[in-house]
Amino acid sequence: MTEEELIHCKEPARQMERAVAIMHRLRAPGGCPWDAEQTHDSIVSNMLEEACELIDAIRERDWSHMREELGDVLLQVLFHAEMASEHAGYGLNEVAAELCEKLIRRHPHVFESERPMSADAVLSQWDGIKRREHGSEDKPYLDNTGRGLPALMRAWKLQKKAAKVGFDWPDAAGAALKVREELEECGETLASPDTSPRVEEELGDLLFSAVNLCRKRGVDPELALTRADAKFERRFGRMERLLKERNLTLMDASLDQMESAWQSAKRIGEQE
Repeated sequence: MTEEELIHCKEPARQMERAVAIMHRLRAPGGCPWDAEQTHDSIVSNMLEEACELIDAIRERDWSHMREELGDVLLQVLFHAEMASEHAGYGLNEVAAELCEKLIRRHPHVFESERPMSADAVLSQWDGIKRREHGSEDKPYLDNTGRGLPALMRAWKLQKKAAKVGFDWPDAAGAALKVREELEECGETLASPDTSPRVEEELGDLLFSAVNLCRKRGVDPELALTRADAKFERRFGRMERLLKERNLTLMDASLDQMESAWQSAKRIGEQE
């Protein structure tokens, strides 16, 4: 099958090949000028954006939209693989081959012995194999953990990994006490003049301990904060509408007037 035929192919089993062919055409001479001028660096933020949109579709249980968002994430993989084929000598097939070998190596209980294992044992085995593969057995246990992740997600990952070797609170109560301790330290620091570096440090400790409490209660901190963001946005919008009903704008209203409208918006939200 020629590239042109593949681009227009409708066979279900060949759609990945079709996507690779389309991406190649877009980057090739006579293709799309915008696609052709992109680099790994120029589109790196797109991967994060598309991944976040996929996460939102999953959280909303919007399965049809999730299919589209999965495609958008796949587009980023195809884009980077096509560019790699141009300058690094490997493409999507090599990326997939490396992934296949990794999955087989890290699941010996499936592809070798087929011995039953618990989910916790599987994770521990995965970590051990990964450390051996990376030659990191003699490096610090948390070395490079979660590098490149947003800080909130990295805190969650660091804490989960530390917990695997027993460095953890026995229950959520201990984590909650730590949050209160860090909050008190923040209050003391904020009350002292000329302590701006310590303010950042103490606030960071407070956020880190809050993530730990989320983990101990089985709450995804990213999801919790996302929902808190959405709740604030909804409530702020109600407050704004209530102010307009009182012939006030956000710029004109006093703090007391906004607080009054905010409390009303809060009560409306609780009744919904």
